[in-house]
Amino acid sequence: MNVVELARALIRAESVTPAGAPVFDIVDEALTAAGFSVTRLTFGEDGTSVDNLFATKGEGGRHIALAGHVDVVPPGNPADWRHPPFAAAVDGDTLYGRGAQDMKGAVAAMIVAGTEWAGGEMGGQISFLITGDEEGPAIHGTKPLVAWAAERVEVDACIVGEPTSREVLGDTIKIGRRGSTSGEIVVTGKQGHVAYQALAHNPIPTLLAIGEALNAPLDEGSDTFDPSNLEIVSVDVSNPAFNVIPAEARLRFNVRANDLWTTDTLKEALSARVRHAAPKADITITWQEGASEAFVTRDPVFIQSVSDAIERQTGVRPTPTTGGGTSDARFIKDHFPVIEFGAVGSTMHQVDERTSLSELERLKNCYLAIIDSVLTG
Repeated sequence: MNVVELARALIRAESVTPAGAPVFDIVDEALTAAGFSVTRLTFGEDGTSVDNLFATKGEGGRHIALAGHVDVVPPGNPADWRHPPFAAAVDGDTLYGRGAQDMKGAVAAMIVAGTEWAGGEMGGQISFLITGDEEGPAIHGTKPLVAWAAERVEVDACIVGEPTSREVLGDTIKIGRRGSTSGEIVVTGKQGHVAYQALAHNPIPTLLAIGEALNAPLDEGSDTFDPSNLEIVSVDVSNPAFNVIPAEARLRFNVRANDLWTTDTLKEALSARVRHAAPKADITITWQEGASEAFVTRDPVFIQSVSDAIERQTGVRPTPTTGGGTSDARFIKDHFPVIEFGAVGSTMHQVDERTSLSELERLKNCYLAIIDSVLTG
């Protein structure tokens, strides 16, 4: 099985979130041909349902799971691309296409590595957890898929193929992620004429004071995480007029929190800041669904095993980090020890997303070395 041709086939199967059956058919065919037992799973109600896939092979010994997603973000304007975003064009040593880095290339490399592993004297099992909505709501994908799998198999270690490498393949692995919490604050005032301000109440100064309070540092970081960070992402009053005081003002924010916080303690602290900044104001705070908490994999043997395997293939010793955004690892960590490792992510989500053919081959070799190290080490 050729990793480049499999990656091209996956890219050609247009699968903007949520990914549909065609791209899963390709994964199913490749794994079934290699002797894996494949189960197709759909979670969610009609209209919001998501396709997923679980596959397993082997018995006895240690068990490694390889996890990834075959959905992609929209390509934007196809005319802005050097090659059509779903053509999977090869130009020299470069493969162009939406998902080349994030993360159909990694899924292809994982599949080929899994099919090439010959096994060891102690046996071993390999499973795949493939979802179709990591780039979307992530409600009916990996979260129920890994819960379903955990009821049926015991997994010793899991690798998520997110594009973690920064500059060269192998320089970074993710051993944890910050949590993510989003909220919206609405300050209600009273609409009126700007020349008769005593008859109105302007909510904007109050909102600005709240924004300043929210921007104060949350912490100084922990032993495994950088300081937590809050970003105000939107301030809106929907007021096109210069002579009208608006009736309300809205502020939206997102926090990437480290392991010094839980979702509940973070909400309590931020709510206290808001109340302190505007104790008499008419304020509503709405917390968005889907908050996640920080986590870190504290398994030195697993981390060393993965790091050694990568270094043998690339000559680079990976740096374990906990930075960046969220990923489906936040669901997997509740069931299995998890580390993220994948391609250089320099063009993910961009126009002309691309990866090199040689890197795909080296990534496949890294996954094969990781499988061997985890299962036989």
